[in-house]
Order: sequence, then C-alpha cells, then structure tokens
Amino acid sequence: MPAWAHDATGAGGGDGVGTVVGARGAVSGPGVSTESPAPTAGAALPAVRVRGLVKSYGSLRAVDGIDLEIQRGEVFALLGPNGAGKTSTVEILEGYRTRDAGEVSVLGLDPGQRRSELKPRMGIVLQSTGIEPYLTVVETLTFYSRLYPHPRPVDEVLGLVELSHKRNERVKRLSGGQQRRLEMAIALAGDPELLFLDEPTTGFDPSARREAWDIVKNLASLGKTVVLTTHFMDEAEYLADRVAVIAAGKLVAEGRPSTLGQRDRGRVRVRYRPPDGVVPPSELAGTLAADGFYEVGFDDAVAGVHRLTGWALEQGVDLDGFEVLRPTLEDVYLELTDAPQGAEPSGGSGGGGG
Repeated sequence: MPAWAHDATGAGGGDGVGTVVGARGAVSGPGVSTESPAPTAGAALPAVRVRGLVKSYGSLRAVDGIDLEIQRGEVFALLGPNGAGKTSTVEILEGYRTRDAGEVSVLGLDPGQRRSELKPRMGIVLQSTGIEPYLTVVETLTFYSRLYPHPRPVDEVLGLVELSHKRNERVKRLSGGQQRRLEMAIALAGDPELLFLDEPTTGFDPSARREAWDIVKNLASLGKTVVLTTHFMDEAEYLADRVAVIAAGKLVAEGRPSTLGQRDRGRVRVRYRPPDGVVPPSELAGTLAADGFYEVGFDDAVAGVHRLTGWALEQGVDLDGFEVLRPTLEDVYLELTDAPQGAEPSGGSGGGGG
C-alpha cells in the first residue's frame, strides 16, 4: 500500500494496527542525530544505512544499538522472534515510529525529519490491509495510482503481480492470494524505489506462496530494493540476497543465507543405513534411529565422510540412503535466537510485537 496510507487517521501509535489506516508517529526523539550518515567516499549510497539505532519503551530497550546497511537493488530479509525488535526497527525506517538515538538514512534522507519526501518513494505491504471490496481490481489500482506524481502504468503493474486476467473482478471475489497480490500492486502504484514487505505469505498454501515468491523475484529484477520480514526460513533463503537476525534488540548475525552463522563450514551430520546385521565401528556409528538409520556428526566433513565410505568399501557393504547434512538456515536461526526475549509493544506494520 502507499506509504501515506498509514497517516489517514493522524499521528500517534493508534489502534489502526494492520489496516490501511493504521497511524504512527514520526518525529525524532531527544538526543537523536538528524543528519543522514555520510556515504563512504567513492561508494554508492545504500538504500538504507543505520548506525547505533536505539528505541526504548519505558525500561525496555527494544532496539539496542543496531548497525545495518542495505544496498540498492537488494532483497534483504530481517529475521527474529516476536518481541526481538524487528517491528520497531522497520517502523523507524518507514518513518512511522520515533527513535531515541542513532543515525538513520533511507534513500539518502532521514525518515524522522523528511518523511514527506520519502513517502512517494516507498511502498509498504502490511500483514493485513483494508481494500474497498466492491471496487474492481483495475478501479482500485487506478485510484491509488492517481495519488502519485509519476505512477507506474496500471496495466504494467497488473502484469507484474499477475492480475491482468482479474482486472475487472471485484475485490471481494478474489482469493486470499490474489488479494495479497493486489496489495503488492497498490504498493507498486507509485513506482517506489524501496518496498517493505511484512510477512507477505502468511496463511498462504504452498502454491500461492510460490506465486508470491515469483512476484518478489520479478521486483528484484526491476532493480527495486525490498526489505522483507518473515518467520519462514525457506522464504528468506529463496528470496533474500542477505539476511539479518535480530534477537533481544541486537543484531546478532548478518550475511548471505548460505553462509549465515558459518553454516557452510559448520559441523555436518551424515545419515546412512547399513545392511541388516552389519554394525559400523563406534566412531562411525553415532546414534541409531528407530528407522534403522545411523546419524553421526563430523567437524571435518571431508575427513569424516572419507573414513565412513572407506570402511564401507573395505567391508563391501552398501550405505542405504547415504546423506550429508549441513546446518539449515532454521538451525542457525534457532541457535542465534535461543535466549529469553523482551516484549515489544504490539502495533505498527508487524501487526504485533516483532
């Protein structure tokens, strides 16, 4: 949806959470630097740059000194359990929540001071929104497009979100997945440079999720910068160029999904099932599961697998279902966030404490 839509009911952290008219405040707090951080000499200005970001609610420090940088044209996933500080961080980037300290630059501007200039350049898709159910798809998108000085052509946007064939359908007759695509279309109406997607596939069936993923990939191919919050690790791994994990208000890891937490170099697990009656040596046996599979861990993947396969060749036995498993993104995420979390106040684009 358009960034201005949050302001329909005025300023403040009101109770319009998760709707098109959810309102949020946007002035800087005491001790806040209002100067956008200067880019490194010779480097392209990133889409988002954050230094020392702090946000507290009473005695709870929900965001505790976060440093973050998101490059233009990047799909960036922000991960973390509810209450970790995701929602507050994203709302500050959007300009809908104040910050207590730190420096924030979004598209080269401070969202706390120059929000009106940023709004036409951003698109926001909340977890749930309110769209007039009796308008058609094309009427809805045309209405929002007219609010922008340089909108993307309506037919082009419908094509991007794969709704061209539903252009004359009333909103109330769309499936849940199609309504979500329309929300993405509304967010794209002004041809934004930066798009915030909050839990874009929650409640989708597997087919609808894949369709939504394809749309996000299409946006990335157009050079849009996408900031994604999600609880689905497979979604982050498929879509994101980089991911960051927030826990207890701190940024605890950042990097490519394939290497986060050094998962590409972590301890491997090997699963295999020898023939009936064949028992591997104790150092190669690990644990035995009820299905007859052994699982053994190796710090050195190459050496460990060599020892195991060497033993099998010497004994002339097959290793049924042989499989080498590295830690998944979910494994790393759970390890990074396995600590008591604070409780962020509910509200804002996350529809709850994020």
